[in-house]
Amino acid sequence: MFEISDLPALNATLNLTSAILLGTGYYFIRKRSIRAHKTCMVAALITSTAFLMSYVVYHANVGSVPFTKHGWIRPMYFLVLIPHVILAILILPFILRTAYLGLTSRFDKHVRVARWTFPVWMYVSVTGVIVYLMLYHL
Repeated sequence: MFEISDLPALNATLNLTSAILLGTGYYFIRKRSIRAHKTCMVAALITSTAFLMSYVVYHANVGSVPFTKHGWIRPMYFLVLIPHVILAILILPFILRTAYLGLTSRFDKHVRVARWTFPVWMYVSVTGVIVYLMLYHL
């Protein structure tokens, strides 16, 4: 059984899984393996949704978790955290739009939006893991 204190590690695992699925999905679309691409991207969407649900549950119970380290690492943490949070908020409608366009076979529009969505979604997933490591393991 999970405890609330287990959720940050779960969240980091979900973010890492999303990043791997995104990268794999990108690889497959470059190889023109449409079915494998779709499978990876839908799995990334599901994994990211599970992350968001877990994240909300955790912070609804725990609140904000302060970064307590000092020295050179503190500004580095905020240098990673601030764009991560801003982009995580901004990218959500683009992820949904990109998925909708792909799932409804509007591929020209899907490709145009995905060119922006993919790198930002990947950045948010990877920096989510980095924020976790810095906050809980430094």
